[in-house]
Amino acid sequence: MKEVKEGELLWEPSSERKAAAKINSYMQWLHEHKNLYFQDYHSLWNWSVKEIKVFWESIWEYFDLQAKKDYQTVLSSHHMPGAKWFPEATVNYTEHIFRNRGHSDQPAIIHTSERRKVSEISWHKLYQDTIAIQQTFKRLGIQKGDRIVAYIPNIYEAVVAFLATASLGAVWSSASPDFGTQSVIDRFQQIEPTLFLTVDGYQYGGKTFDRTEVAAEIQSSLPTLKATIAISYLDDQATFSSLQHVVHWEKAINQAVKGDIEYTHVAFNDPLWVLFSSGTTGKPKPIVHSQGGILLEHFKALTLHADLGESDRFFWFTTTGWMMWNFLVGGLLTGSTIILYDGNPAYPSKERLWKLAEETKMTVFGTSASYITACMKDAIKPYQQYDLSHLKNISSTGSPLPPEGFLWCYENVKKDLWIASASGGTDVCTAFILGVPTLPVYAGELQCRGLGAKIEAFDDNGMPLIEEVGELVLTEPFPSMPIYFWNDPEGERLRESYFDMFSGIWRHGDYLKITERDTCVIYGRSDATINRGGVRIGTSEIYRAVDRIPDIEDSLIVDIPSPDSDSFVPLFVVMKDGYPLTDDLKRKINQHIRAHCSPRHVPTAIYEVPDLPRTLNGKKLEIPVKKILQGKPMEQIVNKGSLHNASALDAFFQFKEKMKI
Repeated sequence: MKEVKEGELLWEPSSERKAAAKINSYMQWLHEHKNLYFQDYHSLWNWSVKEIKVFWESIWEYFDLQAKKDYQTVLSSHHMPGAKWFPEATVNYTEHIFRNRGHSDQPAIIHTSERRKVSEISWHKLYQDTIAIQQTFKRLGIQKGDRIVAYIPNIYEAVVAFLATASLGAVWSSASPDFGTQSVIDRFQQIEPTLFLTVDGYQYGGKTFDRTEVAAEIQSSLPTLKATIAISYLDDQATFSSLQHVVHWEKAINQAVKGDIEYTHVAFNDPLWVLFSSGTTGKPKPIVHSQGGILLEHFKALTLHADLGESDRFFWFTTTGWMMWNFLVGGLLTGSTIILYDGNPAYPSKERLWKLAEETKMTVFGTSASYITACMKDAIKPYQQYDLSHLKNISSTGSPLPPEGFLWCYENVKKDLWIASASGGTDVCTAFILGVPTLPVYAGELQCRGLGAKIEAFDDNGMPLIEEVGELVLTEPFPSMPIYFWNDPEGERLRESYFDMFSGIWRHGDYLKITERDTCVIYGRSDATINRGGVRIGTSEIYRAVDRIPDIEDSLIVDIPSPDSDSFVPLFVVMKDGYPLTDDLKRKINQHIRAHCSPRHVPTAIYEVPDLPRTLNGKKLEIPVKKILQGKPMEQIVNKGSLHNASALDAFFQFKEKMKI
């Protein structure tokens, strides 16, 4: 593949695509109804963050949010934390999902997995099944504010159960069944749930994993439970004999009586769900988002930025333990069809998701930067094997997509393709730096800051930067910020997490550059930055240089400060099967880093490890590795239950002992 520079222009939308973009319809509405005219996206963004009350009120009006009780106030205060949006209003999330259910002949959901064939679910069936599960919840005594927890894969039943939960004003939280037992207990115990949903197991990479005993252990650790709903996923005849007070899903679905969904309207700032941080140190933080804040933000992000509508088929590879599942379900708000997949994206080969794109006539393909990079390293060429004529957009998140990943998509997927790399996170359950279909695509750059999100890059003194790398901050309130952390009545944990560095300003923890043309580049976590001789560089830039070498599967770099000399900066690499780490290859790695980053950031030494530790959501753990090498005690390093592969830490403990750092 040819070389590509960060910032190189790769694609521009046609005039037809610009004209059809849903953000243009919104701008036209602003002109007709508010007498506001904006010549381009950037002028619209500037207005949206300078007049945030007017902007978010316009989003309410444009998407016609339904409220049992109307609002009197848009925003209580600009002070953070503590600002409240539309405090007098009462809303219901599920009501907005189903309000247009009779208007579309497209399916609501397409779902498939390693165990299930591709199936389409109509809006009518989704509605009827949600009624049935809501009625079951009500028979079990579920009321507004009760917590419902689910140990469940990314399958159709998960969506139904969530919509039934939200319809009653209850609070949802989910974990994927590949999570370890203690990591699930650490999450669910904190919120004292009333109802537990579980499957009997799951399949991944062609292998089945029975989870009935794990489910029983989770159930016994949750004394507040009144009942458990069991879903037979691995085995249709599963008895769940080790569980107590079980209601079987099939029985719940078939017991429905005639009628419509009953919507419990809750205060705009009442909780919708609890998402959890990765919990790499200590117990995961229980992050609570509001029904109203998520409604507003997801309507905006998924319609105006992702450009979704009734003709779209929206996919994101995710599990129920990652906020992208919640974001994917939000696609139903736009009337689009959402696509669910449960299983290994690389089974039986890395082409599985491209095959799914063809099978489902996918229009929006959401994935991780690591999946695209893996396809690039394996020289996969989807355009040669699959009909991707329906595909209009590839969106990626999870980690920065390097410029080479952008170029690979254009050369190997489709020439006329809108690529939207996005950044946000569990904390806000959205992307607030993302794409828009009316702007060009530049290699390695995120197209824009999201409407209504006052994103800036700050230096250490809290001064805004342009064309320089700084801390990603939000300087104005944002509707999908957490309303609180569960069991944090004084807000201490929330303030420590986001507001300690800059008073009254949200510090997100990423390293950001805003360019003169208002695009953005993310350089990784700011607490993992490499600092040599006062020159800081994001780890993503070093990974980009190493990724150019096909013999290397993955890499991780950390900076260990030394009081007496320059810091120790080891680079750890995972080699592809059959490829040795030779001295010649080490020299090649250093040459790439010197050429593509700077001579200052050539690692002190390069070491091979069998695997890299990752969170349950697949993010590699730079900070815990750094703490291991600094000799921190285990309780300060990482909560092993938060890891996908805790055994990967062993190599780093052994390295620490051997090197005597």
